[in-house]
Amino acid sequence: MITIKRTLMLGCGLAILSGCGPNDISSPGTTGGVNISISTPAPTPTPTPTSAPLVVAAGACPTLTNDGSVTLTDRGTISGPTGAYRICEMPSLITKSVTLPKLTGVLYAMNGRVDVGCDGGFSAPSAGSPYSSTTVGCTAPLTADTNVTLTIQPGVILYARTGQSWLAVNRGNKINAVGTATQPIIFTSQDNVAGLNTDSSIGQWGGVVLLGRGKVTDCTNRPGLAQNGGCERDTEGAVNLARYGGDDDTYSAGTMQYFQIRYSGFVLSADKELQALTPEGIGSGTVIDHFQSHNSSDDGAEFFGGVVKMKNYVATGADDDSMDVDAGARMSVQYALMIQRPGEGDALFEIDSNGNEGDLPRTNLKVVNFTALQPQASNQNNTTGDKASSMFRGNSDTLLENGMIITPNNECIRMTSNTDSANRATLALKSVALQCSGTGDAKYLGDGSGSAPFTAAQVHAFVTADASNNENFTSTLTMTFVNGANEDAVAATDPSSLATGTAIPAGFFTATPTPYKIGAAWSANNTWYTGWTCNSGYAALGGGSACTSLPTS
Repeated sequence: MITIKRTLMLGCGLAILSGCGPNDISSPGTTGGVNISISTPAPTPTPTPTSAPLVVAAGACPTLTNDGSVTLTDRGTISGPTGAYRICEMPSLITKSVTLPKLTGVLYAMNGRVDVGCDGGFSAPSAGSPYSSTTVGCTAPLTADTNVTLTIQPGVILYARTGQSWLAVNRGNKINAVGTATQPIIFTSQDNVAGLNTDSSIGQWGGVVLLGRGKVTDCTNRPGLAQNGGCERDTEGAVNLARYGGDDDTYSAGTMQYFQIRYSGFVLSADKELQALTPEGIGSGTVIDHFQSHNSSDDGAEFFGGVVKMKNYVATGADDDSMDVDAGARMSVQYALMIQRPGEGDALFEIDSNGNEGDLPRTNLKVVNFTALQPQASNQNNTTGDKASSMFRGNSDTLLENGMIITPNNECIRMTSNTDSANRATLALKSVALQCSGTGDAKYLGDGSGSAPFTAAQVHAFVTADASNNENFTSTLTMTFVNGANEDAVAATDPSSLATGTAIPAGFFTATPTPYKIGAAWSANNTWYTGWTCNSGYAALGGGSACTSLPTS
């Protein structure tokens, strides 16, 4: 029992005191005090926090096919800061269409190269002309595509148990990896699961490779394997062949949406590494959107040949180029956010044809609504590698529209030519703001060893050819990459009637949301990247978990 002296509030007399609650008693006054005895119960003990993990490992791995044709190997459990997980290791060759379900406490693992189906060759094999697949484990001649589809449910996490691990979706097969804005699919490394990574971690496993039958250049045909006179190439660094190329620019390698690929780019062989995503010879039937590449030791993504359409691309922390397009790729991109790590990375764009300037089709890139930046605090100035913040060379045609290149300590653009004037690269800019080092021609680099090398003045002329560009821009970006007053003041160009090139459907480029602006993020367009992406110390994208951790739901 304790005794407290209180003054009764007006309207709460002694006769009805028993009906007054605690809020009906005022602070003590100078007169009219009464003594009230209140029984105080013993305080409820504060619960002691438990040390139970946030995630509890599942008791077993799921069954994928009733006939046992595709089985997962239970490799025990792995623990990290977010809890414990059952390790369900995928086979090296997936021979039948399967679905990886989202199950609490389950991680799917790759232990080396994992092939989705057998490689069906330049064109689909037939009974009259069987094809001997290049895929490891596919020894019998194929008389038809294996048509395997790997489906991955929203929220699934796949990780690499070794650096040599990578996922290859072979010609004649598909991937269906469709996450959601709140449940992205994550491909990552074992160190990420174990909680060992930092903002500097890179190159811990291979990546994801999509192999298609689109047209490619720079042939690496092998004797006896070239079909119909077509061009084929082999995946860089792959010890066992992973071949791509064909004559079908509408080819579909499947659908990938709302997904992250983290800490990729392990060196497979001979100083050759993969990047987060490597589409090779895919066609316009392939769907790629809402994709984040994080801390790849090579490029954020590199596109070899074929026809590519992609929206909502985020590249954070690429150690080489944020976007690399070559080997005759014809590519259209809208909404691209490319942010390099402070003091790291090479070019934001590298577009070329690998030196075979006479090959057709020419590499062709159109990027609308992009923000490409090297953090101002990094003092980054490429003196090696691509030497400027963006590089365009031989037999490539590039259009950049409604975007910005913010690299205050680096030259804006380098163009190089090792051919004659008829075959060298072209560049067009519309409504592009540039903040780079130097003044006048000194903002640009031109060189080459062919009969028509570029000069800095010629590169400069590509920028000043359209009056909508601003090469003396001062950035007012907020939150690292969101438009400020200066960015919003730049008049944007309507891209909806833009010629999109081979096999890209009309209307791919849009002028929404309104009011329309340059860049990838402004007040009416600053949520498309939230929730499904991960955050780092140099790029807080908002809504998702830290890239160094795993989501727990």
